[in-house]
Amino acid sequence: MNKRLILGAFMRPISLHTAWWKHPQAAPDANMSWPILKDLALKLERACFDAIFMADHLAVMSMPQSALRRSATITSFDPLMVMPALAACTSRIGLIATGSTSYEEPYLVARRFASLDHLSAGRAGWNIVTTVNPEAAYNFGFESAARHADRYDRAREFFDVVTGLWDGWDDDALLMDKDSGIFFDPAKVRALNHKGRFFSVKGPLNVARPVQGWPVITLAGGSDAARQMGAEKADLFFSNSSTFDTARAFYADVKARACAAGRDPDQLKILPANQVYVGRTTAEAHRKKAFMDDLVHVDSHLPNLSLKLGVDASQFDLDKPLPELPETERSKGHQQEWVALARRENLTVRELARRAARSGIGEMIGTPGEIADQMEKWLLGEACDGFIMVFHSAPEGHDDFVEMVVPELQRRGLFRTRYEDDTLRGNLGLSRPRTHG
Repeated sequence: MNKRLILGAFMRPISLHTAWWKHPQAAPDANMSWPILKDLALKLERACFDAIFMADHLAVMSMPQSALRRSATITSFDPLMVMPALAACTSRIGLIATGSTSYEEPYLVARRFASLDHLSAGRAGWNIVTTVNPEAAYNFGFESAARHADRYDRAREFFDVVTGLWDGWDDDALLMDKDSGIFFDPAKVRALNHKGRFFSVKGPLNVARPVQGWPVITLAGGSDAARQMGAEKADLFFSNSSTFDTARAFYADVKARACAAGRDPDQLKILPANQVYVGRTTAEAHRKKAFMDDLVHVDSHLPNLSLKLGVDASQFDLDKPLPELPETERSKGHQQEWVALARRENLTVRELARRAARSGIGEMIGTPGEIADQMEKWLLGEACDGFIMVFHSAPEGHDDFVEMVVPELQRRGLFRTRYEDDTLRGNLGLSRPRTHG
């Protein structure tokens, strides 16, 4: 069988583009509209997307009011409230939700994602994040966010507790035997009895083993700690690689780390984020991009760059190259990617800020054939196993990709025409974890 693309749809819950809500066709309240979210999910499922991935924020974004007032991210639903609703109206598409390891408790996260996996008949995924926004720390009784290394130490132990709780149930623990009157076999349900640096959790979980064994595990990031944890633990790894060469280097590095950790690298799928502008002609595609770029107000430029760099970009000379930066404790991978972009293209701070305010991820622009050419190059050139698609607007961005690009990918045999399996793991070609009891 030819190698085929994995396609996930990023929803925040709508888009990363700062000005998506200003598009003439967009409903400004789409973040909060159940009918719109439901319609988008069904549209993506009809196109045979592997999964919907919903990001999350545990606080209002940390940026000046002048920029914040222009951002639709000021309000959006808890993804673990939205995903069960989407599970009820879809049947095959995967449902990946973000769950923070910084401010949640592992027992509750294990229980919620096990519940989602049962409610969706095996379509759940857990996106592990180590929350960096200092505003979130204040909401949970802390004076500052934890240091980068401490966040990842906590995340590793958190992961071990959650998966240990899932593994505390054997697949056949539920007997449900009416004749004997025995509902479950106590010998096949075990306490975890975990005592570690961050957590003390007895268990067992009071939800049976997830349908998939474990929900699909996803991570994102570019720092050394993120790459290492992703290589060891993740099923899907989301990256911000914006060029073929950087994506290929990232792919080789993380796959090599997975091999060194004793894993089959084919069981780790790497998906760069990608925002597509597609038109019937190349010129039309570029017009769409220019139109969206022009919707971004100047107030959003520097604050968005500051978030990417982890430092206040307003202190820099806007018309000079980006200076050397102090190491950040926030998002190290983002900082590395944006510094590399600035150096590679010799951008001024002002030019870099304009890029950051749009979405801050890789972009592909062109006709359906040109987009398919680029995606095929990345896939066959070992720069990715697929993409997390970020749509610049709703519904136009979704419609353009689903109606123009997906058929071209299918015609080339690069993407499915129907789902192969009922579970997310099955559609991704991932094996089912075994219990360790």
